[in-house]
Amino acid sequence: MQRILHWAGQTFSSEASPEEPLYKVLERVGLPAGTEILTATTNGSIHELQAPVGDHVEFQLLGWDSPEGKYVFWHSSAHILAEAILSFFPKAKLSIGPPIENGFYYDIDFGDTPISPEDFERIEQKFLELAAQPEYFVRKKVSKEEALSYYQQRENPYKIELIQELPPDDITFYESGNFVDLCKGPHLWHSGPIRAVKILSLAGAYWRGDSRNPQLTRVYAISFPEKALLEEYLHFLEEAARRDHRNLGKQLDLFSFHEEGPGFPFWHPKGMRLLTALQDWMRAKLLRSGYEEIRTPIILTQRLWEQSGHYENYRENMYFTTIDEEPYAVKPMNCPGSTIIYRSRLRSYRELPLRLFEFGLVHRHELSGVLTGLFRVRAFTQDDAHIYCTPEQIEPEITALLQLVNEVYEAFGFSQREIYLSTRPEKYIGSLELWSQAESALEAALRKSGFTFQINPGEGAFYGPKIDFVVRDSLRRRWQLGTIQLDFSMPRRFGLEYIGPDGQPSTPVMIHRAILGSFERFIGVLLEHTAGELPLWLSPIQVKVLPVSEKFYAYADEVGKALAQAGIRWAVDKTDEKLGKKIREAEQEKVPLIWVVGAKEAESGTVSIRDRRTRTQSEGVPLAQAVQDVLQASQPPI
Repeated sequence: MQRILHWAGQTFSSEASPEEPLYKVLERVGLPAGTEILTATTNGSIHELQAPVGDHVEFQLLGWDSPEGKYVFWHSSAHILAEAILSFFPKAKLSIGPPIENGFYYDIDFGDTPISPEDFERIEQKFLELAAQPEYFVRKKVSKEEALSYYQQRENPYKIELIQELPPDDITFYESGNFVDLCKGPHLWHSGPIRAVKILSLAGAYWRGDSRNPQLTRVYAISFPEKALLEEYLHFLEEAARRDHRNLGKQLDLFSFHEEGPGFPFWHPKGMRLLTALQDWMRAKLLRSGYEEIRTPIILTQRLWEQSGHYENYRENMYFTTIDEEPYAVKPMNCPGSTIIYRSRLRSYRELPLRLFEFGLVHRHELSGVLTGLFRVRAFTQDDAHIYCTPEQIEPEITALLQLVNEVYEAFGFSQREIYLSTRPEKYIGSLELWSQAESALEAALRKSGFTFQINPGEGAFYGPKIDFVVRDSLRRRWQLGTIQLDFSMPRRFGLEYIGPDGQPSTPVMIHRAILGSFERFIGVLLEHTAGELPLWLSPIQVKVLPVSEKFYAYADEVGKALAQAGIRWAVDKTDEKLGKKIREAEQEKVPLIWVVGAKEAESGTVSIRDRRTRTQSEGVPLAQAVQDVLQASQPPI
């Protein structure tokens, strides 16, 4: 049978029998010199090069630059890493070793002989020796009895548990060199393309993510087809560490975390300036867009959360208390409170769409091991809104939302974005007709707005389809921020109605939406995106006044008063340090504008300006003009 292979815009073909492995076909078709094929796809599924071509006619050949190529590359690398580790820790017991977004890891029970960073170099060297042989990955189908026997002999309870849960006809081993592992695949044909590796870190990980289970050691690593790519990645890690928002938060005196409240951020005065400026900007933008602001209680009766479904599906992440002998819960989400405001009086279709936004403080219980600065906290303020509309209003509302999301991300320099449309899952509520209408409305709005998007079939919420937004920061890291979700369930659960044109009650559609996600996480992302160099309009301190000596404190206060009256965020440095050190400290604090005042400035009513953004200096600028210049330059984007 004729087989068609696609690679880099070219098409190749060759005759091949169903039993022939794909790599044999590649040897005949005359690919360009230096081409390194890692895997292939057929009908969207990964096809290993060592697998028979079977009945497949067309193959999309893939290399390192594809997600599928990296997936099999790092999956295969995890096996070689495990083999290298076992050569030094033969009593270690393996559990799982999947590829991840950047590299791979393996969770291992090292018993009484723990691994340490001092072991990394020799393990990496052994890894490269094994990969260079090369080692071929051979798939072998085994019976459940064989699989259990193999791991019972090795006293590995983790693999045994996994095997016991697998269907009898769905158990496969992969052999590479002297290493055998329970694995579903897919893998490279052989390890030859793997030419560079780095063990990155160690972490604790409970078996299957359950704190009641044994704690294993998670070994994180990454591999590449070229050493230069590894060096580039290590440079990226150094830059990412320099931009770590936790370090910047301390350096800029924005926020901190303390043992008195693990996972609960403490916002310092400068951090509150930043948080307030961001919220004020969002608030003004939403009010101009036809939203109305609400606030709902932080603690509400447990009955409410039972009615909303959160108690049944989310209670492990909630905090509870008792008031007047009745159980209450601290809210993990704002939506139930919003529905109470909606149903506080009878609504007419003429009031819809009703757009209610809330910067609502929510609390969610997170395991201590996953708390990560502002990225994963136990208390945060959601950039939340709920839109109540008729089914016919879904498309125009989504179109307006897409425009709003686009404007917000552009304002912060997130020009690279990915959009995903997630459709009806297997388990869903509501009629097929309503689902079809909702999905069509979301897709139509995306197309009308001119956005490129990908469809995630079956990945919608059980109550409705959704649109998710992923941005790339200045280091090209992906961050999922905003979401737009259609909900047919909650309005029915809470008996929400509006009186339609026919005088009959109807149930509104509820649109959940967040643009920033949460203010805390977004600030963390923004700090890392900008390396702490925030735009002037958002900087906690826009101007720092530096008096040359104590004799000019009074004039510095006069300058500060003029800034304060203009609504400009400022600070004055009245320490006894020399001017040079004051300037260095202000620059380390990433203050955009530094105003120096001494005898000449006090006498003439001027300031001398150092602009960190343009690296320019101006002397003898009249105070009133300087203030106006700041006001003009610090206008936030509309």
